[in-house]
Amino acid sequence: MEKLKLHSPDLTQANIDKLAQLFPNCVTEVRDAAGVVKRSIDFDQLRQELSTSIVEGPQERYQLNWPGKREALLTANAPIAKTLRPCRDESVDFDATKNLFIEGDNLDALKLLQETYLNKVKLIYIDPPYNTGNDFVYEDDFAEDSDAYFVRSNQKDDRGNRMIANTESNGRIHSDWMSMIFPRLKLARNLLRDDGVIFISIDDNEVANLRKICDEVFGDENFVSQIVWQRSKKGDAKLVAKVHEYILCFAKNKDALVEAGLWRRKKDGAAEVLAQYAQFKAQFPGKHDQIRSAMQDWYRSLNDSDPRKAHKHYNWSDDRGLYFAADFAGPDDGRASRPRHDILHPVTGKPCKKPSTGWRWDQAKTDWALAQKPVRIHFGPDETTIPNRKSYLEEISVEPYPSVFYRDGRSATLEVESLVGKGWFPFPKNTDVLAELIELVTGPDDLIVDFFAGSGSTGHAVWNVNEAQRSKRRFILVQVPEPTGREEYKTIAEISKERIRRAGKAIKQATIGKQGADKLDLGFRVLKIDSSNMKEVFYTPDAVSQDLLSDQVNNIREDRTSEDLLFQVLLDWGVDLALPIAQETIAGKAVYFVDGNALAACFDEGVSEDFVKLLARREPLRVVFRDAGFATDSVKINVEQIFKLMSPGTEVKTI
Repeated sequence: MEKLKLHSPDLTQANIDKLAQLFPNCVTEVRDAAGVVKRSIDFDQLRQELSTSIVEGPQERYQLNWPGKREALLTANAPIAKTLRPCRDESVDFDATKNLFIEGDNLDALKLLQETYLNKVKLIYIDPPYNTGNDFVYEDDFAEDSDAYFVRSNQKDDRGNRMIANTESNGRIHSDWMSMIFPRLKLARNLLRDDGVIFISIDDNEVANLRKICDEVFGDENFVSQIVWQRSKKGDAKLVAKVHEYILCFAKNKDALVEAGLWRRKKDGAAEVLAQYAQFKAQFPGKHDQIRSAMQDWYRSLNDSDPRKAHKHYNWSDDRGLYFAADFAGPDDGRASRPRHDILHPVTGKPCKKPSTGWRWDQAKTDWALAQKPVRIHFGPDETTIPNRKSYLEEISVEPYPSVFYRDGRSATLEVESLVGKGWFPFPKNTDVLAELIELVTGPDDLIVDFFAGSGSTGHAVWNVNEAQRSKRRFILVQVPEPTGREEYKTIAEISKERIRRAGKAIKQATIGKQGADKLDLGFRVLKIDSSNMKEVFYTPDAVSQDLLSDQVNNIREDRTSEDLLFQVLLDWGVDLALPIAQETIAGKAVYFVDGNALAACFDEGVSEDFVKLLARREPLRVVFRDAGFATDSVKINVEQIFKLMSPGTEVKTI
């Protein structure tokens, strides 16, 4: 019976396996210090395979490099033996929610999520430390090989979460920051779907380095935009006031992203104008002159700064809708060949006056517009007026997302303060901006990830979008428990969790009685990164005393619960961590059923053949037992045979 491996995937070996399929002659075997034979790559031979000329040695090439880059790559690929432990007490609606909040080092989290969410994420948004000289960054240990890193990763980290100040006095301030962000982006890319996209907030301190790192990780051909976000109107500075920051946008595969559909956002105020027009249309049915007069009066009542007033030229009306009489003269480019066909006035029947530059539309498009009901050309009282084309607000109420926009950052601070109190989290991100990005990129059932969760703005924004659209978007947030040095919220992770708890309550209160509100998912499962559920003997048996027979039989840590073991099984098997979980008692044994019959797990001791037969009758797709949980050796031997006879499609493993 096969055992679960219970550690994150070894990405280095996975890459070697892929290269071995393409270039088997470039694979060699080496014996490490412990005498274990491993496959490796002959890079000289690989370079020759990929070259059209003789490769004699290293050549100069355009690339981004910094001290620690190779070690950062090694660390990104090295496996860890850690797990995610569920925390029901800190969760909201644990059994039903599809959202996850992971507390711990995001490098560990990204590794643990590799198998389960590979190619599953539509949107990643992160707001990492800006490296201003006052930020905290992860103190990743890049000074050890992958084997040593793997061994250390079995244990609890004595240094907590390895957050250190990256001050301006540090001689490697940029290198350390780049070494921190590089492996995380490499792992994050694996999670994205082919049409997935990542948005990264950053400022001038590291935007140039981040752009080059993303070029390397995602490919410069997958660069989408460097958006400029103006967060204030004024600022203090000795030379130039910096009132902006950036949002870098990269696709995993830009061609797949474009094929998935164009990005369009709603024009500010357009929906509200159309709503007001609908009221006048109902008040004056079929009376378009009165509708126009009412719309003009309404526009005049608005302040000049009101975004609705920007659409004041949309005041004409016909049976199709609200429109603007737009010029459709050809551009003044000196072309004599511009269309100059006659357009007859519908009342006088005479040819209308033509613009001096000719028409923008050719004869065929003009004929099409005249054949529509109502016609799509706006005429004056007689033929002496040049006709215009009808531009309907309903048809052009969306637009491409701009590469420059203004949104006051202070409103985000006020929003967080209203939920968790003043002075707890500086410079949070605006949920309305994040909601716009989410609406722009994702569909109603898509998965959004933020592994620098901060105050939890991304989760809050996802809920706001779901509430507005009655959609079922999901999120995974990751936040390290960085100490605050204060009592009410001892870590940043506690601020994040409490902020989204209270945001969920506020949304629930505001939507009482509204259609579909009862179906909103305003919960989240809290999962905390911890050392593996398995004792050290499971990973390094040669380094641990084998005197006690119990250690040879029971290799699970004493402080771990059955639900802890279940989530480690879900990770190892690549099962969605947000699937519904039900617990039943069968013949006195506790059994977990995940997503109905997708997975059955029993970690109780004293498992008998009669119990196994009862479980086999349920025909689960997968089943897992504790390795030391069988009543006798004969039961353990017969388990697979019982399932082959009673449930042939079931995959059986032990932990």
